[in-house]
Order: sequence, then structure tokens, then C-alpha cells
Amino acid sequence: MKIIPAVLVLVLISSACKEKNKDTVLNEETLENHITLENNENDKQVNVLVDGKLFTSYIYTDDISVLKKTTLYPIIAANGEAITRGYPINSRPNERTDHPHHIGAWFNYGDVNGLDFWNNSDAISENQIDQMGTIRHEKVVDMKDGVDKAELSVVAKWLKPDGSALLNEETKFIFYAQDGQRIIDRIATLKALDEPILFKDNKEGMIAIRTARELEHPSDKPVTLSDVQGNETDVPVLDNTGVSGHYLSSNGVEGEDVWGKRAEWVALYGTIKNKDLTIVMMDEPKNVGYPTYWHARGYGLFAANPLGQNVFSDGKEELNFTLAPGESVTFSYRIAIFDGNIGEAQIESAYGNFVGN
Repeated sequence: MKIIPAVLVLVLISSACKEKNKDTVLNEETLENHITLENNENDKQVNVLVDGKLFTSYIYTDDISVLKKTTLYPIIAANGEAITRGYPINSRPNERTDHPHHIGAWFNYGDVNGLDFWNNSDAISENQIDQMGTIRHEKVVDMKDGVDKAELSVVAKWLKPDGSALLNEETKFIFYAQDGQRIIDRIATLKALDEPILFKDNKEGMIAIRTARELEHPSDKPVTLSDVQGNETDVPVLDNTGVSGHYLSSNGVEGEDVWGKRAEWVALYGTIKNKDLTIVMMDEPKNVGYPTYWHARGYGLFAANPLGQNVFSDGKEELNFTLAPGESVTFSYRIAIFDGNIGEAQIESAYGNFVGN
């Protein structure tokens, strides 16, 4: 029997430990900010996971009666907190119960050939249904996982009440994950099908998020709130405990005054469970109506509307954008979610990265 010297044994053990530690580090590095897409065809949603934890879901089901469009819901910041309102799908205590069509982050418009795609939900009365449009998912075209970045390409149809299609929508979502940061790019191409399309100038549009209660601006107006079961309660005097939202635009406009103003980007600052965060929605210079008007309200609606200009300009401007049959238009926006309250210089740098400056 050979006797292995003690020094050699120690060297071999040390070497093995180093290799094991090296493998562990490599595995940890591989997992960090790894984005995977999982298409759950039973629930009709594509889950976007960062290192196995939910970032958001592209929900394309038609089994939720209130949902008349596709949406990203919920959206969860890098710090683990949901930035989107739970109601009406998954109500949380003390949430507002207004506007049941405000779900997650979505893209639609209030007047397309006379049909209202924005306000449609199961709260619409029977005599209004024939005035509403619906957006229905058609197929997932492609899914690409990756480290720091993943892509989802889908097709949907904008439908009339009789089920016939007005518009074809091809959308690419690009999801980014970095330490303390989550980003969603939405690039949507709308193509007119068999008839001319008129996006009549209307304030209801176009890319939007309905934010969590904590990200609203404090208000003293009476409101209806929900409990965890979704039961509604009228509240004459609003408790603003934990309500911390504050808007800032690229033009230096602050608070609720950002509504009805043009800007390249708008940031929403706030705190959820003692965790500061900043949400920045960015317009792209090639978009119609750039720089967009902002349909951003203190009660939690955070939206950019490039096509509705009359109401925002007090009648000085009007767009009424049109597409001929077969013609298409592309809209590109970024939603960036940062941990912490970031400064204007950092936002401008992030915006420059988005637009390629």
C-alpha cells in the first residue's frame, strides 16, 4: 500500500476545494439576472422570470371577464415590490376601485373608427357594448431567454364588436434585468387591414400603467377603496399614510401638473414598504406625436398619449391620425424601474441609452 504524503493530500484537497468554489461562483454568475420566459398555455400567459422570480406576466387570456385586452400584470421591481395596482384581478387592502379597465401596463386607444378600446371592461352597460373594441392575442411568435435581456414577440388583433378585425398588432417586448433595475421596451406595429383607420383625437390613450396605491399622489378627495376580498367602501376622508408618489417631467414640470404637457420622459418617484423607487416612461423620437402629451393623473394612471392632442392643448392642436388599408405605424416606448430615488442626470443618461444618443 502506498502512503501519500500529508503535504500532497493537503494540496489535492485544496485544489479540489478551489475547483468546487470556482464552479459555485460560475453557477452563481450564470444565474444572476438570467431572464427566462415560460408560456403557460393553460392560464394563457407568458411569465417573465429573473433568476426564477416573477418580473411580470404577459396575460393574453380571454377567460377573465374584466380584461378586454392583453396586458403586462403584475410588474415587480428589482426590490421585490409590485408597482402595479392589484384591483380588479387581485385586490389589495385600501386600493382604489375606480376604472376597472386600468390593469397592469397596456397599450390601446379611446377612439379607433368610432370604437372605444380604452374603456372596455365587464363594467360596460349592455347598451354600450356595440361601441367598444377588444384586443385579443393571436399567437406567440418567438421567445428568447438570456442573461440581462430576453425577448417576447406576439401578434394580436384589434376587434370590432362583431369579432372582425380592424388592426393587426405585432409587438416585441424586450425585458432587461440588472442589479437594482428592471426595464421593459414595448415596440408595437399596428397595421390597417381591410378598411381605412382613423385614430380620432381622444384623450384616452395610449401606453399606460395603473400604479400601486403607494405611488399615487396624496389626495384629500373622497374615494372608494377595496379590502383584500375586493369589497368596496366609500371613504369621505382619505388616509394618505404611505402614499408617496411624485411626478417629474423632462421639462422640469412636477406633480400633477405633468398632465396635458409634452415631454420626452416622465418619472414617478415613490416608496413602497420603505423601499424607494423611480419609474420612468420614455418616448422615442421616431414615434408619431413626439414628444408625447402625458395623460398622467395623481390617482395612479400613468400614461403617454401621442395621438390625443386637442384636449391637452386646449384646442390649439388636433391630430386625427389615419392609416390606409395595408399601411402600418410603429410605436416604441420604454418603462424603466429603478431601485432608489435617482436624479435627473441619471434619468437623462438612461434616456440617452434608449434613444441611442
